[in-house]
Amino acid sequence: MDKSPDAFRTISEVAEDLDLPQHVLRFWETRFNQIKPMKRGGGRRYYRPQDVELIKGIRHMLYDQGYTIKGVQKLLRENGNHFLVAIGNGDMAAVEAISQRKQADQVPLTPAAQPRGGDDELVGQPRVKPSRRFFGLGKGDEEGPVQPDASKLSRDNRALLQEALFDLLECKRLLDQVR
Repeated sequence: MDKSPDAFRTISEVAEDLDLPQHVLRFWETRFNQIKPMKRGGGRRYYRPQDVELIKGIRHMLYDQGYTIKGVQKLLRENGNHFLVAIGNGDMAAVEAISQRKQADQVPLTPAAQPRGGDDELVGQPRVKPSRRFFGLGKGDEEGPVQPDASKLSRDNRALLQEALFDLLECKRLLDQVR
């Protein structure tokens, strides 16, 4: 007799359904704090249906898409559990909807609201809003192309390069989703 789709599953049932060894499931619990099976007396694990769906998404990203554990952790952190559940179920419409909602929620910071730090800290969004200049067109004293023997970039050029890097990383993420 088969269980109801809403029934809790033991670790052996989940391992068999997803073709994974039980020790891998136990290891993933240590690496992904989103996987929280209910534990009964004696330490016996019971996985909720949403846990199984999340594990299915994690398995797909690790085994089928070639992501690392850190890469999947980053996906979970940035996009949430529903994103990986949708990927595990092959629901690309839901994946796209979650991605679009995430992009819509990202409101760019005004220059006054951006964090201030040292010149070497260009992590996250660019601190300096680059003008329409491109590597030296309309340059000022401290701006413009870097001479071959110079050891540093101007703030605008660094911000432009950082912005290009973000665009390339987003393109890579989108291409990885399609594959």
